[in-house]
Amino acid sequence: MKRGQANLTLGVIALIWGSTFVLVKNALDDVDPFTFVAWRFIAASIVLLLIFHRRMVGITRQELLAGALIGVWLVQGYVYQTIGLQTTTTAKAGFITGLSVVIVPVLSTVLLRHPPTRGAVLGVVAATTGLGMLTLDKDLTVETGDLWVLACAFAFALHIITVGRFSPHHDPVRLSIVQIGTVAVLATGSAFVFETPTLDLPSATWGAIMFTGVVATALVFSLQVYVQRSTTSTQTALIFALEPVFAAFFGWWWASERLGAREIVGCGLILCGMIVSEGGATLDEPEQA
Repeated sequence: MKRGQANLTLGVIALIWGSTFVLVKNALDDVDPFTFVAWRFIAASIVLLLIFHRRMVGITRQELLAGALIGVWLVQGYVYQTIGLQTTTTAKAGFITGLSVVIVPVLSTVLLRHPPTRGAVLGVVAATTGLGMLTLDKDLTVETGDLWVLACAFAFALHIITVGRFSPHHDPVRLSIVQIGTVAVLATGSAFVFETPTLDLPSATWGAIMFTGVVATALVFSLQVYVQRSTTSTQTALIFALEPVFAAFFGWWWASERLGAREIVGCGLILCGMIVSEGGATLDEPEQA
């Protein structure tokens, strides 16, 4: 695959991920958060096992433990995001979730003692300023849903760090299947503890579950594994920064959501922070076509 085709495909992936925010928000009118996440990742697990079942032969104990740990952070990210979407807009959720890219260098400095690059520092400053403009009301209060999504961003940042720690030493497909399966198991258990799971859901809700599970998780993951070999990590990161932009677009198109001038500026600063932070962190990596 040519690099241009690969980059275009990654752009489609970012569009698909961006569309899921409004789908999930609408579905939450009829299903509880843990139940939604559980069904989504059960569907994703089944599809991935059908596609990559041969890769699971000979999986090691170390891969199971590493994948399970990664899955612990992943399930927190998706659950917090899903809870937050009940009381915040899809545009806000998309941009606040994107802060995980900016949070990673901060946590790496604290946890792994990796000093941040100049781009990472600039990205943190820009994104933090944007977060304040996006979420703070006139009386300096924050919506509860925004706080849940901010917790989601921290969970996703820790997920990125643990993936970076374990993926060089293990099969990435096995790690991915184990982590997605871990999310399915933990979310299902939590749904039975905190909610009342049911199969009696509207067809539109099942459609959202199947789209986010099969298309936006399982099939998109499989596609990303294939096409990312034909482009660079820098270009991949910058293209994926479009995800919150698509989330805001679909929120405007499907849900008639509107952002004020201050919130739009805040979104722009977060997007700039993501691009500067991630681009600066990856520019020194070897380019492989």
